[in-house]
Amino acid sequence: MSQGGPKSNQNSARRFGLDNLSGLRDTLKADAERREAERVAAEAAAQRAREEADVFRTSIGNVSQLRDRNRINHPPQHPAPVPVQTQREDQAVLAASLSDEFDIENLLDTEEMSFRRPGIGLDVVRKLRRGEWVPQDKIDLHGLRREEAREALAEFIRRSVRNGVRCVRVIHGKGNGSPDKLPVLKGKVRSWLVQKEEVIAFVQARETQGGAGAVMVLLRQPRG
Repeated sequence: MSQGGPKSNQNSARRFGLDNLSGLRDTLKADAERREAERVAAEAAAQRAREEADVFRTSIGNVSQLRDRNRINHPPQHPAPVPVQTQREDQAVLAASLSDEFDIENLLDTEEMSFRRPGIGLDVVRKLRRGEWVPQDKIDLHGLRREEAREALAEFIRRSVRNGVRCVRVIHGKGNGSPDKLPVLKGKVRSWLVQKEEVIAFVQARETQGGAGAVMVLLRQPRG
């Protein structure tokens, strides 16, 4: 069995290199032909577009610009206005729902200055008085006029119920700062609270919580 010498190996390597070079040359030639074909096609498409544009301009003839009087100017879009007046009216209705003429004499336990709605047991009032219900929020009506206090209290009760608050403290003052030293808001606050269906009970606060100048109020759980 004969074997090729070094010269035979060199010839084989040379043929292999020539074959690879020939393949590379063919690949480059094919790429060049493809790019040329794409360029020719693009130029042809551009030429067709120019010809079609010329035909369109020839067919429609001369044109004139529309006069401004035929133009419709759309007003700019502005954000919706805040219904301030509606909000004020809603607050007025809310405040007006609490009457200053409401008689609560027959609804209060005048001896203990407490109130509970029908169906609410005495034990609830006792727990409220003993402080077993911890106030989760409070409102101080000191310095407010009657109308302001009524509106503030109504809004406070509404917000508390919405937030799931069960017990609140309402501070109305003892009247020490009033000209006649009488608690002007004390009776009004109790009357307003009785009129709010969300209020199921209230008692005079303990001394550490304001005593005769405040009431502890128990609110109804929100429905749903």
